[in-house]
Amino acid sequence: MIDRYTRPEMGAIWTEQRKYETWLEVELAVVEALAEMGIVPAEDAAVIRERASFTVEAVRERERVTDHDVAAFVDVVAASVGEAGRWIHYGLTSSDVLDTALALQISQAAPLLVGGARALRDALARRAREHAHTLCVGRTHGVHAEPTTFGIKLAGFAFEADRNLRRLEHAFEQAATGAISGAVGTYAATGPELEERVMRKLGLRREDVSTQVVPRDRHAELLQAVALAGAGLERLATEMRHLQRTEVREVEEPFRAGAQKGSSAMPHKRNPIVSERICGIARLLRGYQQAALENVALWHERDISHSSVERVAIPDALILLDYAQHLALRVVEGMRVYPERMRRNLDATNGALYSQRALLALVAAGRTRDDAYRIVQRAAQRAFDGESHFRELLAAEAPELDLDAVFDPAPFVRHADAILARLEAFDR
Repeated sequence: MIDRYTRPEMGAIWTEQRKYETWLEVELAVVEALAEMGIVPAEDAAVIRERASFTVEAVRERERVTDHDVAAFVDVVAASVGEAGRWIHYGLTSSDVLDTALALQISQAAPLLVGGARALRDALARRAREHAHTLCVGRTHGVHAEPTTFGIKLAGFAFEADRNLRRLEHAFEQAATGAISGAVGTYAATGPELEERVMRKLGLRREDVSTQVVPRDRHAELLQAVALAGAGLERLATEMRHLQRTEVREVEEPFRAGAQKGSSAMPHKRNPIVSERICGIARLLRGYQQAALENVALWHERDISHSSVERVAIPDALILLDYAQHLALRVVEGMRVYPERMRRNLDATNGALYSQRALLALVAAGRTRDDAYRIVQRAAQRAFDGESHFRELLAAEAPELDLDAVFDPAPFVRHADAILARLEAFDR
């Protein structure tokens, strides 16, 4: 992933240096387990632990000869140890190292992404409580529908963020799975006991049935959870973009006045660029999910058609989601909310958005539903077209109505506290 979209802590997990460090961690755990099982002499295991090393440059140079990255790595590490280096990679196949090390890297990324998801959920919950009673327009099909509150709107995003948090937690947990089962996954060279010992040392679960590779449905599930989390961020960002339009202007992204420039040509511009960036990133995440799904079906016990895909897709997807989460957090924590503009927008249809209240009042007063609907529809659409205020038109069409009750906004706010009380589940 390009530096522009990479946060340093997450990016560090996916460097070439870290990748080889993780490979070495797996190789050393195997040597230690073999020593415990009496296969590797204790003194050789101690020498390996003390001396085993590599440089990225040395591995690259050796790979020019071997045309095989794991073989090149093993050669370099074994040479750094000396005679005892013969025990490096003993009984292993490349996938034992690659898949187990990948599980370690995924496990290292998990706290960052799960923590980011939790921080976003909590920020949304805080802003939802802040605006529990901030009346605004609710829209369906992009058109004014009925009043709601901005707090209720944000609460919906908070619960979606919580669902994405739970999905990520589960996906990372099941993806933290390794295998030390040897060629074709038969354990013929070492036996299941070695795998059990190594996974315990590394803090990973054992694959139930390895076919030399860890089945790729695990990685597909992870990238599916990542893509869903990205889609949730996109929904939030899309809402922000609509609410920041000049004709609406109920909410704006944070903007650093005096420093930030919204346009190279138009100094007045304050564009929702962060939200737009999030939407673009979500498209990439969906693409990586598709690639991960296509990786599931490998030939027989294994092939390596998945390898080239994963070298790009898994690091990029996790780096991008981490970055997008922090963009969204910045937007939520710093967004400017304009309650007065929300109030003015509530009047844009001349009161027509109270049509359901009028319909129900007429039905309660004895009109048939169809008659009531036609009366209200005529008046509401004339108000929508700007002929007069809905209240005045209704007074002429249905004088029996209690118009103060019909146009009371309190019912749209009344249950906000009860809805937002559900956010307390996050505090437990």
